Amino acid sequence: MTLSASAHLDTFTRDHLPPAESWPILEFTLPELQYPDRLNAATVLIDDAVAQFGAGRPALHTPDGPTWSYGELLKRANQVAQVLTDDFGVVPGNRVLLRGPNNPWIVAAWLGVLKAGAVVVTTMPMLRSAEISTLIELTGPAVAITDHRNATDLLTAVGEALPVMTYGADDDGDLTVRCAAKSGTFANVATAADDVALLGPTSGTTGTPKVTMHFHRDILANADTFARYLLKPTPEDVFAGSPPLAFTFGLGGLVVFPLRFGASALLTERATPVELAEAAAAANASILFTAPTAYRAILKEGRGELLQRLRIAVSAGEHLPKETWQHVHEETGLKLVDGIGATEMLHVFISAAGDDIHPGATGVPVPGYRAIILDAYGAEAAPNEAGRLAVIGPTGCRYLDDARQANYVHDGWNVTGDTFLKDDDGYFVYQARSDNMIVSSGYNIGAPEVEAAINEHPDVVENAVIARPDEERGSVVCAFVILRDGVAGDAAKRKELQDFVKATIAPYKYPRDVRFVSELPRNASGKLQHFRLREAMAGEREVQDAAPADAATPTMANAATTNFR
Repeated sequence: MTLSASAHLDTFTRDHLPPAESWPILEFTLPELQYPDRLNAATVLIDDAVAQFGAGRPALHTPDGPTWSYGELLKRANQVAQVLTDDFGVVPGNRVLLRGPNNPWIVAAWLGVLKAGAVVVTTMPMLRSAEISTLIELTGPAVAITDHRNATDLLTAVGEALPVMTYGADDDGDLTVRCAAKSGTFANVATAADDVALLGPTSGTTGTPKVTMHFHRDILANADTFARYLLKPTPEDVFAGSPPLAFTFGLGGLVVFPLRFGASALLTERATPVELAEAAAAANASILFTAPTAYRAILKEGRGELLQRLRIAVSAGEHLPKETWQHVHEETGLKLVDGIGATEMLHVFISAAGDDIHPGATGVPVPGYRAIILDAYGAEAAPNEAGRLAVIGPTGCRYLDDARQANYVHDGWNVTGDTFLKDDDGYFVYQARSDNMIVSSGYNIGAPEVEAAINEHPDVVENAVIARPDEERGSVVCAFVILRDGVAGDAAKRKELQDFVKATIAPYKYPRDVRFVSELPRNASGKLQHFRLREAMAGEREVQDAAPADAATPTMANAATTNFR
């Protein structure tokens, strides 16, 4: 594919795109995807939005603070662009690292970076200095902007390598103070539609992060496919959700989608599932984005009424079990919109909404995308045959200078690492992450199905399932379970859970190994890190193999509660 003339003076991102032959096929099959050659996503999302919907329309709400209008957001985004260019000499193509919780200033900073023609590097507030140092080394930012409450780890990582600007500290160098001295007028850089706008590190469920590269047109494409065709937002909608804005699920659901359609968003910095539901209800939110775990927690706390005023509830970030879908529907009347997305693709590409939903199935390709299932030989699988999910659409995987590009893109397809099957109705049904399929005594057992069954037990708060190597069976199902407060994790409870699973799904799928833990490993975006459980399991086996026959060895229960923080 031939690229447009870039507006970037700093050519780092274009220089580090993967070789053209390793790119996925990109398709622009909808009228809404026919973008002009010169395109700045911030121009569309805020300048054009003010012109179309009005400066006074509410844009960003917070639970305890004032609401920012579209006009106020535009002014502050312009001021951020002025600060970056005037005070720090940022030029088009420079990278700007952002770090902060979900609040209006991080949105203004994100838009301001794009207005200046620079490239956003998103980072989770939960990352620590070593992780931040890795991202700085990979992306080479010219300046960093951080919420003052998240500055310590960033300053430790940066040292003297680049300037760091806080916001919310009220000192002379603070972003908010600098912005107050600017006019709020800025001429947006006329970037190319295929200039890189966003560097998004993967969420690290498999260890070392990869850095995904997204163009200005990519940012709009997910709004013009999934949001436009399935959510069908109106200016009266209020979006709310739990994912951080550094996670592309959150960026789409809480920034790009509402601004694209003149709606508004409720930004919550930190909230339990029930607190999120309470805040969403108080703000009259109509569209909610969160994970299945959160929906289960809201129902288990008996607060399903908080969800009843929603128009749409979206579940993504984790597999949505059919049982969770049914419980939410029974208690609230909502039909949860399931979806599968990827950082490499920016947002959701398979889903279904309303009467098109088949409970238990993720859905069908979102308009603008197509998908197939690949068998073990790389050919298209037969109906109802499990295999690797492969996707093509207007967005696709481009890793920043990373040989793992070849692992994700095969023959032009984005191969996501998820195991699905396509049923007789053409719906895609999730089986497992490809590395979460358990083969025991010749049976294929999907870890998510077992997790869903265990989660149905009233005493279970959460669980994670992996394969434990076994000499006789090859592997067995091993479950790490968090029980609700006051419930003892003893042998009787273990057998009770095993019997419960046998009565819920096929008995051969039950967890032969059940371990009670106080927490589970998660990455900064909140996703379970099954690979860390597998690593600890491997470490346990090494200790056991090295120990004398009569020596006591540590248990995974101890490892799970002490090594995953």
